[in-house]
Amino acid sequence: MRAFQFDRHLIDNYERFSRSFSTIHAPDLDAAIKREYAEGRFWPDALLSLNPRYQPGPWVEGLVADGTLDEATASIFRFSNGPLRLHVHQGQALSKAQAGDSYVVTTGTGSGKSLCFFIPIVDAIVRARKAGQGKRTRAIIVYPMNALANSQIEEITKFISQSGLPEDLQPTVKRYTGQESQDERKAIAKDPPDILLTNFMMAELLLTRQDEVDKHVVENAKGLEFIVLDELHTYRGRQGADVAILVRRLRARCTPDRAPICIGTSATMASEGSEESRARAVAEVASRLFGVPVGADAVIDESLQRATHDELSLDSVTPRLPEVLAAPLPEHLTNDELKHHPLAVWVELALGLDDGLILTRRPPIPFGEAAQKLADASKLDVEVCSEELARFLTQVSLPEHQRGGESEQAFLAFKLHRFISGAGEVYTTLKPPPRRVLLDGQLEDPKAPGVRLYPTRFCRECGQEYHVVTQTLQQDRTVFLPRSIDETPLEDEDAIDQAGYLTPMTEGDDDYRFDGDVETLPETWTEERNGILRSRANRRKRIPQPVTVTEEGFLAPEGRPFWFIPGRFGFCTRCWEEPSPNARERSKLAGLTAEGRAISVQNSERRMPPFLR
Repeated sequence: MRAFQFDRHLIDNYERFSRSFSTIHAPDLDAAIKREYAEGRFWPDALLSLNPRYQPGPWVEGLVADGTLDEATASIFRFSNGPLRLHVHQGQALSKAQAGDSYVVTTGTGSGKSLCFFIPIVDAIVRARKAGQGKRTRAIIVYPMNALANSQIEEITKFISQSGLPEDLQPTVKRYTGQESQDERKAIAKDPPDILLTNFMMAELLLTRQDEVDKHVVENAKGLEFIVLDELHTYRGRQGADVAILVRRLRARCTPDRAPICIGTSATMASEGSEESRARAVAEVASRLFGVPVGADAVIDESLQRATHDELSLDSVTPRLPEVLAAPLPEHLTNDELKHHPLAVWVELALGLDDGLILTRRPPIPFGEAAQKLADASKLDVEVCSEELARFLTQVSLPEHQRGGESEQAFLAFKLHRFISGAGEVYTTLKPPPRRVLLDGQLEDPKAPGVRLYPTRFCRECGQEYHVVTQTLQQDRTVFLPRSIDETPLEDEDAIDQAGYLTPMTEGDDDYRFDGDVETLPETWTEERNGILRSRANRRKRIPQPVTVTEEGFLAPEGRPFWFIPGRFGFCTRCWEEPSPNARERSKLAGLTAEGRAISVQNSERRMPPFLR
């Protein structure tokens, strides 16, 4: 995938999309908001992370030869084109399970954590099948969300279906997450699967709901051997306490006489301190959740290896960077050639791995910061380094056969993590232009104490600004206070507080229509009686009123002139635009965006396919 090209396309598309919801008439406000967009406030620099290589562990066939795994297990866990070799951490997890110990796997995304529990579970199942033991649910795997369960059942089903084993030896896996029909649930209760995938809410219902089908499902798990909590880091606070109680209840119902093997997985748990202190912290959390002892030695971390040559260091390749960056990037770059390539070594060690006593992955870094590091190392212009770094990463992340080699393996795979936020609300003051604009909700201008900030919305037709306010009394003085647009104005004549909007009177604007005279009201607000034009009675209370307001929000003769629109927004004083009276106040006037992140991301996803070809 052309990740950098798609990233730029994504941001350009999102900017056009998010800015399409509002027009801003006031030049000072428009310029200030354009600066925020230009500086990338709503889409900070993408984070770059490299996918490390994991140290290779035992071959599955070798584990069969030494009796660790049953040969049927090896038939399941293999690739269509050959045998499967585990990573070191997967082999360590298998050893823990074979010894009957509970453990936690804290390796990174894409490290094959699911095999750390599926392999020992499946091996126990096929051995029980061969021993003639009856069918029952031997493992329950709890996921924090259904999407993970759906993905995992697809993957394990692929392994089992290509095994070629007779049906009576093939482990069965079912999902019980609330997505299933009543007939599917009854089938699970009648014919228990070896492995049950669920979420913590459904697992709780299984144990507490007085439903005959649920009771049978739980009864089928008597003698449960494995309890797995995937994404262990999501279970914290109150939810963590709920899950800890769930695990204890599950153990009491299904395996009261002995503790099952409890397995947790997480890409992110403790991230600070030494390796030993992080392991202790993770072990303590796991012990609390599972209710069984989990020692620090049972926390399995990733074991990494370099893709580039071990004898090459940052110091040895840095002097060659200017030459490499100035030369055209060759299309022919095999993995063997890249092992000694100066830029490959620099990228791996400066951005991907920390080559200390043991290899550990570096945290993600903003791409601009990565380009600056390369510029500092090479003494070249940062723009040149940014372009060359993106081009190089794209090239080395391709399968080797697209770079002149033979294998399907990328040399250095990477991820760009792009975070996008909604633009939110505009806050500004009642000062004359140029006004200060903030996009974070605050009561006062940080640079001018006492000067209030007001949520500001815009006419959807002409862009005239409207400050969302409540008129009230403070120490016998009328003051206009900021108000949330979602606080619907109430029409109560006896109320002290009067919600509404302030909009500045504009001089020298020939398109500004309302000046306070009845003839400058929209036609729908007036009627003619006996040849005299007058305002309609049902609209009279909502006609804009002239006020002068200080920058502190107080009504005072020396203040700046505004129109105060009491109650619900009726019409734009500049262009006469009249939104539907039944619309929400938020819908009548525009903010910077009118959508949540989910909609904007979906809008961008529809444009993704060309970049995935």
